[in-house]
Amino acid sequence: MSAAQVRELAPGDLEAALELNQHWVPHVGSIDAAGLGALVEQASLSLVAETTNGELGGFAVVLREGADYGSPNYRWFAGRHGAFTYLDRIAIAPESQGSGLGRMLYGVVADWGRSVGSPVLCAEVNLVPPNPESLAFHRRLGFADAGTQWTYDNTVQVQMLEMEL
Repeated sequence: MSAAQVRELAPGDLEAALELNQHWVPHVGSIDAAGLGALVEQASLSLVAETTNGELGGFAVVLREGADYGSPNYRWFAGRHGAFTYLDRIAIAPESQGSGLGRMLYGVVADWGRSVGSPVLCAEVNLVPPNPESLAFHRRLGFADAGTQWTYDNTVQVQMLEMEL
């Protein structure tokens, strides 16, 4: 999928991004339209991967340190690092799985993190409920385990992951 294009998420992308996000719950956190709009508004970087036919093949939302964000996973990394890039959510359309869009989005995020002087890219993957495909993908990209935590009233356990930039 080398002809795919990564660009900044525009307001017109929000509906498709929300639909894609909700498709992947519980592997990504559920969010409503207002919540996604507010998250994108405060994000340091929001991207979409557009397929060759112009459809949204994936999206990513990234925050840096200092955000006023209540996510327990974001707060975990904020307690660990003075400076960091946090990939809050990423989702790839089912028909684009395995096409390289995920790797492309991660590459753009990592390059951006380096360009703003961030020393580490942070993310998490569910252990409960399990998401072994995503965990394997992150490890192939070079992410290392940094810890685990239970969230959402002890119903979700996540593997905290970090990759040096």
